[in-house]
Amino acid sequence: MGMDKKISILGFAGSLRKGSYNRSLLRAAAELVPEGSLLEIFDLEGIPPFNQDLEAQQPEKVREFKTKIKAADAILIATPEYNYSVPGVLKNAIDWASRPHGDNAFDGKPLALMGGSIGMLGTARAQYHLRQTCVFLNMHALNQPEVMVPFIDKKVDEAGRLTDEKTREKIGELVASLIAWTTRLKGT
Repeated sequence: MGMDKKISILGFAGSLRKGSYNRSLLRAAAELVPEGSLLEIFDLEGIPPFNQDLEAQQPEKVREFKTKIKAADAILIATPEYNYSVPGVLKNAIDWASRPHGDNAFDGKPLALMGGSIGMLGTARAQYHLRQTCVFLNMHALNQPEVMVPFIDKKVDEAGRLTDEKTREKIGELVASLIAWTTRLKGT
């Protein structure tokens, strides 16, 4: 993989809400991806609740998700925080993509996390829980920079665009760090 190889990142947000703040963070990340790399955003809408009975014949939306994860060089997750943890919708999608046993789409993938909330802690607890899950999935999570966006409702405009420059700068750093980390893990 020479310097000409694009790094492809698959991003998804742990929220189905059309006006999701965490989707705003992902859209900002897509705008800030350096030349020569790309971020595709996947919508978790339509992934049904996990049912082990369906593992052998996974729903179409799950197969599509797993295919995109496997094809990507790296993963970027934007998570809200619900009740001190990861939203069920995000955990559900991750559970599907890691199954059946022996077919974990996330295995060995470089990962970056970010999240925003209307509260003061900016998804810190949810991100730490998500990191624990990703250890089991054998993902290689980037440790720095941490992007935990407090009071996000004051930082996104009516059109859903992240307007806060400091936050945009941190997301730009996160994406650049993820690309560097992915390149390093690939041994190039």
